[in-house]
This record gives sequence, structure tokens and C-alpha cells, in this order.
Amino acid sequence: MKHNSLTLNSLKSINLKQTLVPLETPIIMGILNITEDSFYDGGRYLSETSFLKRVEQIVEEGATIVDIGAVSTKPNAAEINEKQEFEVIKKYLQLILSHFPNTLVSVDTFRASVADMAIQEGVAMINDVSGGVDPDMFDVVGKHSVPYILTHNNRSEPIATKELISKILSFFGNNIEKLVSKGVKDIIIDPGFGFGKTVEQNYYLIKHLETFSITGFPILVGISRKSMIQNFLCTSPAESLTGTMILNTISLGNGATILRVHDVKQSAETIKIFNLLRSL
Repeated sequence: MKHNSLTLNSLKSINLKQTLVPLETPIIMGILNITEDSFYDGGRYLSETSFLKRVEQIVEEGATIVDIGAVSTKPNAAEINEKQEFEVIKKYLQLILSHFPNTLVSVDTFRASVADMAIQEGVAMINDVSGGVDPDMFDVVGKHSVPYILTHNNRSEPIATKELISKILSFFGNNIEKLVSKGVKDIIIDPGFGFGKTVEQNYYLIKHLETFSITGFPILVGISRKSMIQNFLCTSPAESLTGTMILNTISLGNGATILRVHDVKQSAETIKIFNLLRSL
């Protein structure tokens, strides 16, 4: 790979709105969905009051970043068009930054136009679970020089488990080169749990997560209350906290740098214990 000159800085910190956030200790990204039908918290935070209370809670419980999104990735979720997403993100982004101006906000979007607006409004990072499906996305994050979360999202034929790691590494390698060529310096990689993988493959990725450290970039794990837990344990999103914390703990041991979660307090406690054990 040709991006080695960038990786040392990327491993140690990420530049969020001119603030270098250290990554020697894992950090938390708190999920805040402003959707009607997200699989776990859809519809809970649509009022301004509930939204702001949730922001305050996420920060107080220990999250470094608040990740807001207006498009549900739940299977068969209602489609939100570009104009609707643009307006919702702009409204809630202005709301959060007017009340909590020092909060580091990430926007979960696959649309370059929404990302462009959000960055101009003051967002610190773009979280694109599509893996760069919008051909203008890399240009936008490069133009503004903001951190970008690159997610592996398989939309083609199913991948055989024995080829899964190599296929994802190839995807990361190709797209990291494109991002670097656009001027993006802070890249976070996300293996994309639940996006085009079987239940077993998601657990296989957890087991082999450390392999992705070869890229030299921070690894984000987003498994919070996902179907990979419910389908295996025959439970529901509301009953998936234990499974989430177990998998987050294993992920930390296997190289995860950022945990994207609904349950910030429990995740902060998990990281605190993990750091203690690592220091002994």
C-alpha cells in the first residue's frame, strides 16, 4: 500500500475540528438516530427536547463523538429521499451545535450533498456505511479535509467465508488509495458488521478483527444490538445488551479503536476495565 506515510498519525490520533483526539485509549461514538424506524431506537428522539436530552446523556456518559443519522439501515426501512435527509440533518445539526457547540458530531450519511452541507454546518466527521457508493463522496471529504469512516458494505454476490478477510482488505486498500489521493488524511475503517455478511461471518470478522490492523488505520466496530446477536441468541434488540458488551470486549482485545454504540455508560465501563487489564 502507498499510504504508509499517513498511518502513524492515523493510529495515534484523529483530527476532529482542529482537535487531535488521541486513540491510544479506545473511544466511544454514541448513536443518535433521528428516524422513525431504526431497529432499536427509532422514533425516540424526534422532538427537540428528547433529542437534546439524549445528546447531553451521550456526552455525560463518556462518548467522545455523537453520531447522528436520518436514514435507517434496517431491512425494508422506509426510504428517505435526498431532500428529506438534507433537511432533517441540517435541522438537528444546527440544534445540537447551537446548544452544545463543543460537541464533536459525526453524520451518518451515504449522500455527498448531505455530507457537504453537514461539514459546512460544523460536523467533525462523516460516517458512510455505504462504502462510498456516491461517486462524489470522496471529493467532498477531501475538499473539506475531514475524517471519514470507510465501511465495507457488500452489495454483490455473497462472499465465501474463506475469502472474506482478503476481499475486505482488498476493498480497504483500493479505497484508502482513492481517499488519500483526494487529500483525506484521517481515515477510520469499519468491517461493516451486518452489511452483506451472514451471521457466522460477522462472528468470524470479530475473531479475526486484528488482521485489519495491517492497514495502519483505526478500526471502528459497530455491532450494538444488531441482528447478529438476536439471530444467534433468539432474542430481541431490547434484550441484546449482554451480547453487545461481550462482543465489544472481544473487539477491544482484537484491536478495535472506536466503539459505535447505543449504550454509552456500559461501553465506557467496559473500556475502563479493559484499559486496567491492559496496563497490568
